[in-house]
Amino acid sequence: MIRVPSAAVLPKGTFSDEAARYFFRDREVELRYHKMIADVFKSTAGGATDWSVIPIENTIDGSVSLHTDWLVHEVELPIRAEWVFPAVQNLVGRLGELALNDSGDRIAARVWDSAKIVKIFSHPVAMAQCYEFIRAHIPHAELETLSSTAEAIRTVHDNPGQGWAAIGTRTAAADYGLDILQESVTDHDNNYTRFLLVGHRVYEAAAAPKHKTSILITLPEDYPGALHQVLAAFSWRKINLSRIESRPTKKKLGSYYFWIDIEMSLDTVLLPAAIAEIEAIGCQVRILGSYPSFPFEG
Repeated sequence: MIRVPSAAVLPKGTFSDEAARYFFRDREVELRYHKMIADVFKSTAGGATDWSVIPIENTIDGSVSLHTDWLVHEVELPIRAEWVFPAVQNLVGRLGELALNDSGDRIAARVWDSAKIVKIFSHPVAMAQCYEFIRAHIPHAELETLSSTAEAIRTVHDNPGQGWAAIGTRTAAADYGLDILQESVTDHDNNYTRFLLVGHRVYEAAAAPKHKTSILITLPEDYPGALHQVLAAFSWRKINLSRIESRPTKKKLGSYYFWIDIEMSLDTVLLPAAIAEIEAIGCQVRILGSYPSFPFEG
């Protein structure tokens, strides 16, 4: 009997859930949902699931530092793939409760009345991505953040008649039988999230448009200009870096490592040579993964 592979994901109805369904749309994978990102990581690290689906970067908010630190400090889970998915936020509630008037007219009932919304729930990142919309259309509403957009929509569902609304996904709205009051309420149209698939199981992928490699570099303390030497090792070989970010090593004040995403597979001549040159000057290099990269095709 062939076992169906499994992936740990944040709660059902979140963008992580939608992104996972999109990524695994052509294959059979069991999605197992967890409330906290720590539980997602622990599920795969402990062997309960084959992979974890991790949102790692957003075009509006940048890197998700908490998730980065988990990959670096808490677990040893290789990156197996990455893909990009649009983060489309919606204003969700009950049209019957928030209708423009109480006449019962079916057309009027399709128009929501901002004055009737007294509180809005969402994840703090999602809330921040819709700040201008909220300020322009519902500035009087109280804002409350929860652990996920799915939890926000569930809270609205469980408390009818309160004048509450949520910001979240179309999937969660459908799951809880709520209405989309307003579609695409994010302040920027180019709101995309980059997801990583991490785990001990190899991800067998069809031909990908490109491959990337992610590494961690810790500089030697007694080598002035070490970062310049690191970048030079890539530069003269014409190796493109798509991301470089410094994060504290958590060992002492002023000690940092550098997370570098490289637009090249490790199965080349140039990249291993660059890494060898970097190690030769005393840098510590940790390979986080060499993996296929998939753009969004919607």
